[in-house]
Amino acid sequence: MILLDTDKKNNVLKSMMKILDKKREQIITENKKDLEAFGEGDQAMYDRLVCDDKKVDGMINSVKEVMEQDDPVGQTIEHRKLDTGLDITNKTAPFGNIMIIYESRPDVTIEAAVLAFKANNKIFLKGGKEAINSNKILVECWHEALKENDLSSDWIELLHLSRPETQEFLKNPPVQLDLIVPRGGERLIGFVKEHATGAVLVSGRGNNFLYVSKNADFETAKKVMLNAKIDKISGCNALDKVLVDVNLPDYEAKLKELQEMFKENEVNILVDEEVKKVLSEEDEIPSESTWYEEFLAMKIVIGSIDGLDAAIEKINKYSGGHSASIITKDKDEAIKFMEQVDSAAVYHNASTRFTDGGQMGVGAELAISTDKLHHRGPLGLKQLTTNKYYVLGDGHIRA
Repeated sequence: MILLDTDKKNNVLKSMMKILDKKREQIITENKKDLEAFGEGDQAMYDRLVCDDKKVDGMINSVKEVMEQDDPVGQTIEHRKLDTGLDITNKTAPFGNIMIIYESRPDVTIEAAVLAFKANNKIFLKGGKEAINSNKILVECWHEALKENDLSSDWIELLHLSRPETQEFLKNPPVQLDLIVPRGGERLIGFVKEHATGAVLVSGRGNNFLYVSKNADFETAKKVMLNAKIDKISGCNALDKVLVDVNLPDYEAKLKELQEMFKENEVNILVDEEVKKVLSEEDEIPSESTWYEEFLAMKIVIGSIDGLDAAIEKINKYSGGHSASIITKDKDEAIKFMEQVDSAAVYHNASTRFTDGGQMGVGAELAISTDKLHHRGPLGLKQLTTNKYYVLGDGHIRA
């Protein structure tokens, strides 16, 4: 892996911004082919597939944001000089070869590549067949930007592989894969974990919970949960489950308020056995497996819970470990919830929709990691490096 200097990398990104703007109409035209081929189907996936003027502007801005960030490679993490005379510096270093597998979203072809490249990694992009025309034109833009700056196109490669071919690529990659990121649902993640020989970092599954405490400001609760549910149903940070404390004042009336609010916004409601006693006209969840499900749809579960400890236990059992929120006026209660809920991001009186690199000040993201190694939450530029020890001696030998 050749280490590129910062100016070289930034020049590629400057070229890329100009090329994206120049080829804007071609990109949108190719995307329309994908949209027409997709037809009717999964609305959340369709929404992620759309690439219009606004989306191209977002791609250009993502490249600009990464270009303006400090180079994450070669940064000193720690330095010490030992009594033995050894001089030891721990520095950030590229991973090497990264592979990302994703569905539908053409903007990932930009965000994943710009982050990997600025952090001096080569990247293999395995997009879904539903975005094939969009991804082809975007990778052509990358190759043009690399060529303009006398670099090989193999820094950024788009893979056109069937499922069996992907399986074989994961088992016997042509180069060492240092990090593999499956960005999608449970089936994709399971497939990659089963067949990959390199390190896998899991991303994508949401199934996010919001707990309405007995100490909640209920108007805040309504505002937050509605935003978390309907702002973008295709987002992995969208809300799926609401737990309402049975000790909330005017509990039954509050449940009916939620019912009215969600119905007005065309959100389908499922309820547990206890809430069914109050909202009798709503469908009860069909099985326990519903608690594990990420909806990516205008659908929500409203369940009852008796106290903070029970809420924490339920969230830790069923959630995807992505995002969870508590609505309460009691700061001590909020702290306990945030410390004990095992999710990548925990919120007090705020929407789960903020679990996003841009919203959290990280900038463009490769994915939202729900793993604990090597990083959890938005994978930004800094998180696409590993580390290396530089040890300076003067004929030192170990006694």
